[in-house]
Amino acid sequence: MSWSAAAVADGSSLARRNPTVKLAVLVSVSVAAMFMLDPLTPSVLYLLALGGVLITTRAPARTVALAHVPFLLFGLGVFVVNALSRPGTVLWEDLPVRVTVEGVEIGAALAARTLLIGVLAIGFLLSTDGVALMTSLHQNARLDARLTYAVLAGYRMLQDMPREWALIRAAHAVRAGDPGHPGRMSRAGPLARSVFSLLVVSIRKGERMAQALESRGLGRQPRTTWRPVVVTAADWVLVVVCALTLTAVLVLSAWSGQLRGPGALFG
Repeated sequence: MSWSAAAVADGSSLARRNPTVKLAVLVSVSVAAMFMLDPLTPSVLYLLALGGVLITTRAPARTVALAHVPFLLFGLGVFVVNALSRPGTVLWEDLPVRVTVEGVEIGAALAARTLLIGVLAIGFLLSTDGVALMTSLHQNARLDARLTYAVLAGYRMLQDMPREWALIRAAHAVRAGDPGHPGRMSRAGPLARSVFSLLVVSIRKGERMAQALESRGLGRQPRTTWRPVVVTAADWVLVVVCALTLTAVLVLSAWSGQLRGPGALFG
Protein backbone atom coordinates (compact mmCIF):
# COMPACT_ATOMS: atom_id res chain seq x y z
CA MET A 1 0.00 0.00 0.00
CA SER A 2 1.74 3.17 -1.20
CA TRP A 3 -0.41 6.11 -0.18
CA SER A 4 1.26 9.24 1.18
CA ALA A 5 -0.12 10.85 4.31
CA ALA A 6 1.37 14.23 3.47
CA ALA A 7 -0.20 14.31 0.02
CA VAL A 8 -3.67 13.47 1.31
CA ALA A 9 -3.41 15.64 4.41
CA ASP A 10 -2.62 18.87 2.53
CA GLY A 11 -5.36 21.43 3.17
CA SER A 12 -7.67 19.14 5.12
CA SER A 13 -9.25 20.35 8.35
CA LEU A 14 -8.00 17.35 10.33
CA ALA A 15 -4.43 17.98 9.14
CA ARG A 16 -4.54 21.40 10.84
CA ARG A 17 -5.31 19.91 14.23
CA ASN A 18 -2.60 19.36 16.82
CA PRO A 19 -1.00 15.89 16.42
CA THR A 20 -0.79 15.28 20.17
CA VAL A 21 -4.49 16.08 20.55
CA LYS A 22 -5.38 13.72 17.71
CA LEU A 23 -3.21 10.99 19.23
CA ALA A 24 -4.89 11.49 22.62
CA VAL A 25 -8.34 11.18 21.01
CA LEU A 26 -7.25 8.03 19.17
CA VAL A 27 -5.92 6.40 22.34
CA SER A 28 -8.95 7.41 24.43
CA VAL A 29 -11.52 6.02 21.97
CA SER A 30 -9.44 2.86 21.52
CA VAL A 31 -9.35 2.29 25.28
CA ALA A 32 -13.11 2.85 25.50
CA ALA A 33 -13.62 0.39 22.64
CA MET A 34 -11.83 -2.33 24.62
CA PHE A 35 -14.85 -2.47 26.95
CA MET A 36 -17.45 -2.92 24.18
CA LEU A 37 -18.48 -6.52 23.65
CA ASP A 38 -21.71 -6.00 21.68
CA PRO A 39 -21.61 -5.72 17.87
CA LEU A 40 -23.88 -2.66 17.59
CA THR A 41 -22.01 -0.05 19.66
CA PRO A 42 -18.59 -0.31 17.92
CA SER A 43 -20.34 -0.62 14.54
CA VAL A 44 -22.19 2.68 15.04
CA LEU A 45 -18.99 4.35 16.22
CA TYR A 46 -17.11 2.91 13.24
CA LEU A 47 -19.62 4.33 10.75
CA LEU A 48 -19.47 7.74 12.43
CA ALA A 49 -15.67 7.65 12.49
CA LEU A 50 -15.51 6.56 8.85
CA GLY A 51 -17.70 9.47 7.79
CA GLY A 52 -15.63 11.85 9.89
CA VAL A 53 -12.36 10.62 8.38
CA LEU A 54 -13.64 10.89 4.80
CA ILE A 55 -14.92 14.43 5.39
CA THR A 56 -12.11 15.89 7.49
CA THR A 57 -9.15 14.36 5.59
CA ARG A 58 -10.59 14.79 2.08
CA ALA A 59 -9.06 11.41 1.33
CA PRO A 60 -10.24 9.52 -1.78
CA ALA A 61 -12.56 6.64 -0.92
CA ARG A 62 -10.18 4.25 -2.72
CA THR A 63 -7.29 5.31 -0.48
CA VAL A 64 -9.32 4.74 2.67
CA ALA A 65 -10.61 1.41 1.33
CA LEU A 66 -7.09 0.16 0.59
CA ALA A 67 -5.93 1.23 4.03
CA HIS A 68 -8.76 -0.88 5.51
CA VAL A 69 -7.44 -4.15 4.05
CA PRO A 70 -5.16 -5.19 7.00
CA PHE A 71 -7.87 -4.39 9.54
CA LEU A 72 -10.53 -6.23 7.53
CA LEU A 73 -8.35 -9.34 7.30
CA PHE A 74 -7.54 -9.24 11.01
CA GLY A 75 -11.18 -8.64 11.93
CA LEU A 76 -12.30 -11.52 9.71
CA GLY A 77 -9.78 -13.83 11.38
CA VAL A 78 -10.97 -12.83 14.86
CA PHE A 79 -14.59 -13.38 13.84
CA VAL A 80 -13.94 -16.85 12.40
CA VAL A 81 -11.88 -17.99 15.39
CA ASN A 82 -14.55 -16.90 17.88
CA ALA A 83 -17.43 -18.28 15.84
CA LEU A 84 -15.81 -21.72 15.60
CA SER A 85 -14.17 -22.03 19.01
CA ARG A 86 -16.35 -20.25 21.57
CA PRO A 87 -18.72 -22.50 23.56
CA GLY A 88 -22.44 -21.81 23.63
CA THR A 89 -25.68 -22.49 21.78
CA VAL A 90 -25.13 -24.08 18.38
CA LEU A 91 -26.35 -21.75 15.65
CA TRP A 92 -27.21 -24.42 13.06
CA GLU A 93 -26.98 -28.15 13.65
CA ASP A 94 -26.64 -29.05 9.96
CA LEU A 95 -23.41 -27.13 9.43
CA PRO A 96 -20.25 -29.24 8.98
CA VAL A 97 -18.54 -27.14 11.66
CA ARG A 98 -19.75 -26.11 15.11
CA VAL A 99 -20.76 -22.41 15.09
CA THR A 100 -22.25 -20.93 18.26
CA VAL A 101 -24.50 -17.92 18.71
CA GLU A 102 -22.21 -16.53 21.42
CA GLY A 103 -19.18 -16.99 19.18
CA VAL A 104 -20.82 -15.11 16.32
CA GLU A 105 -21.87 -12.24 18.61
CA ILE A 106 -18.51 -11.87 20.34
CA GLY A 107 -16.62 -12.35 17.07
CA ALA A 108 -18.71 -9.67 15.34
CA ALA A 109 -18.14 -7.30 18.27
CA LEU A 110 -14.38 -7.83 18.20
CA ALA A 111 -14.29 -7.42 14.41
CA ALA A 112 -16.27 -4.17 14.62
CA ARG A 113 -13.95 -2.98 17.36
CA THR A 114 -10.96 -3.73 15.14
CA LEU A 115 -12.45 -1.70 12.31
CA LEU A 116 -13.22 1.21 14.67
CA ILE A 117 -9.64 1.41 15.94
CA GLY A 118 -8.39 0.87 12.40
CA VAL A 119 -10.33 3.73 10.82
CA LEU A 120 -9.19 6.07 13.61
CA ALA A 121 -5.58 5.05 12.97
CA ILE A 122 -6.08 5.60 9.23
CA GLY A 123 -7.44 9.08 9.84
CA PHE A 124 -4.50 9.87 12.10
CA LEU A 125 -1.91 8.67 9.60
CA LEU A 126 -3.55 10.41 6.65
CA SER A 127 -3.67 13.75 8.44
CA THR A 128 -0.43 13.86 10.43
CA ASP A 129 3.02 14.92 9.32
CA GLY A 130 5.90 13.13 11.03
CA VAL A 131 7.85 16.30 11.82
CA ALA A 132 4.79 18.01 13.31
CA LEU A 133 4.01 14.90 15.39
CA MET A 134 7.48 14.69 16.93
CA THR A 135 7.62 18.45 17.52
CA SER A 136 4.20 18.38 19.16
CA LEU A 137 5.07 15.40 21.37
CA HIS A 138 8.19 17.21 22.55
CA GLN A 139 6.48 20.56 23.00
CA ASN A 140 2.95 19.65 24.14
CA ALA A 141 3.36 16.17 25.65
CA ARG A 142 6.73 17.07 27.24
CA LEU A 143 8.49 14.00 25.86
CA ASP A 144 12.28 14.12 26.01
CA ALA A 145 14.01 15.49 22.93
CA ARG A 146 16.30 12.45 22.78
CA LEU A 147 13.25 10.26 22.24
CA THR A 148 11.18 12.43 19.90
CA TYR A 149 13.95 13.55 17.56
CA ALA A 150 15.57 10.11 17.54
CA VAL A 151 12.21 8.61 16.49
CA LEU A 152 11.89 11.30 13.81
CA ALA A 153 15.36 10.47 12.49
CA GLY A 154 14.42 6.79 12.34
CA TYR A 155 11.18 7.66 10.56
CA ARG A 156 13.14 9.60 7.94
CA MET A 157 15.43 6.61 7.46
CA LEU A 158 12.45 4.34 6.86
CA GLN A 159 11.10 6.78 4.27
CA ASP A 160 14.45 6.68 2.45
CA MET A 161 14.72 2.87 2.40
CA PRO A 162 12.81 2.29 -0.88
CA ARG A 163 15.23 4.58 -2.71
CA GLU A 164 18.23 2.83 -1.14
CA TRP A 165 16.77 -0.54 -2.11
CA ALA A 166 16.30 0.57 -5.73
CA LEU A 167 19.91 1.79 -5.90
CA ILE A 168 21.27 -1.43 -4.42
CA ARG A 169 19.23 -3.58 -6.81
CA ALA A 170 20.37 -1.47 -9.78
CA ALA A 171 24.00 -1.80 -8.68
CA HIS A 172 23.70 -5.56 -8.37
CA ALA A 173 22.03 -5.72 -11.79
CA VAL A 174 24.97 -3.83 -13.32
CA ARG A 175 27.39 -6.29 -11.75
CA ALA A 176 25.27 -9.18 -13.06
CA GLY A 177 25.40 -7.77 -16.60
CA ASP A 178 21.72 -6.77 -16.89
CA PRO A 179 21.60 -3.07 -15.96
CA GLY A 180 18.32 -2.45 -17.78
CA HIS A 181 16.26 -4.99 -15.83
CA PRO A 182 17.15 -5.07 -12.13
CA GLY A 183 13.76 -6.62 -11.42
CA ARG A 184 14.81 -9.84 -13.16
CA MET A 185 17.19 -10.66 -10.32
CA SER A 186 14.77 -12.95 -8.57
CA ARG A 187 17.11 -15.73 -7.52
CA ALA A 188 17.73 -16.28 -3.82
CA GLY A 189 21.46 -15.45 -4.00
CA PRO A 190 21.25 -11.91 -5.45
CA LEU A 191 18.20 -11.14 -3.33
CA ALA A 192 19.97 -12.18 -0.13
CA ARG A 193 23.00 -10.06 -1.07
CA SER A 194 20.73 -7.07 -1.70
CA VAL A 195 19.01 -7.49 1.67
CA PHE A 196 22.38 -7.76 3.42
CA SER A 197 23.64 -4.64 1.62
CA LEU A 198 20.55 -2.70 2.68
CA LEU A 199 21.08 -3.82 6.27
CA VAL A 200 24.72 -2.69 6.24
CA VAL A 201 23.85 0.66 4.63
CA SER A 202 21.08 1.27 7.17
CA ILE A 203 23.34 0.47 10.14
CA ARG A 204 26.08 2.76 8.88
CA LYS A 205 23.61 5.55 8.16
CA GLY A 206 22.10 5.11 11.63
CA GLU A 207 25.55 5.42 13.23
CA ARG A 208 26.32 8.59 11.27
CA MET A 209 22.93 10.05 12.13
CA ALA A 210 23.38 9.29 15.84
CA GLN A 211 26.79 10.98 15.83
CA ALA A 212 25.36 14.00 14.00
CA LEU A 213 22.49 14.35 16.48
CA GLU A 214 24.85 14.04 19.44
CA SER A 215 27.30 16.58 18.00
CA ARG A 216 24.44 19.06 17.63
CA GLY A 217 23.53 18.82 21.31
CA LEU A 218 20.44 16.60 21.04
CA GLY A 219 20.20 16.06 24.79
CA ARG A 220 20.87 19.61 25.92
CA GLN A 221 18.18 21.48 27.83
CA PRO A 222 16.41 23.83 27.53
CA ARG A 223 15.69 23.66 23.82
CA THR A 224 13.95 26.06 21.47
CA THR A 225 11.48 25.04 18.74
CA TRP A 226 11.78 26.41 15.23
CA ARG A 227 8.15 25.84 14.23
CA PRO A 228 6.09 25.47 17.42
CA VAL A 229 2.92 23.39 17.24
CA VAL A 230 0.34 25.01 19.51
CA VAL A 231 -2.96 23.77 20.90
CA THR A 232 -5.74 25.99 19.54
CA ALA A 233 -9.44 26.42 20.29
CA ALA A 234 -10.25 24.26 17.26
CA ASP A 235 -8.29 21.40 18.84
CA TRP A 236 -10.45 21.63 21.97
CA VAL A 237 -13.54 21.66 19.76
CA LEU A 238 -12.34 18.38 18.23
CA VAL A 239 -11.91 16.88 21.71
CA VAL A 240 -15.37 18.01 22.83
CA VAL A 241 -17.09 16.77 19.67
CA CYS A 242 -15.43 13.35 19.91
CA ALA A 243 -16.17 13.06 23.64
CA LEU A 244 -19.83 14.04 23.21
CA THR A 245 -20.27 11.65 20.27
CA LEU A 246 -18.73 8.75 22.18
CA THR A 247 -20.78 9.50 25.29
CA ALA A 248 -24.03 9.81 23.32
CA VAL A 249 -23.51 6.49 21.55
CA LEU A 250 -22.62 4.71 24.80
CA VAL A 251 -25.63 6.17 26.63
CA LEU A 252 -28.05 5.26 23.83
CA SER A 253 -26.55 1.77 23.60
CA ALA A 254 -26.85 1.24 27.35
CA TRP A 255 -30.42 2.62 27.36
CA SER A 256 -31.44 0.23 24.59
CA GLY A 257 -29.85 -2.70 26.41
CA GLN A 258 -27.30 -3.39 23.67
CA LEU A 259 -24.11 -2.37 25.52
CA ARG A 260 -22.15 -5.31 26.91
CA GLY A 261 -18.89 -5.16 28.84
CA PRO A 262 -15.88 -7.47 29.18
CA GLY A 263 -17.89 -9.87 31.32
CA ALA A 264 -19.51 -11.14 28.12
CA LEU A 265 -16.21 -12.83 27.26
CA PHE A 266 -16.59 -15.13 30.25
CA GLY A 267 -20.38 -15.30 30.41
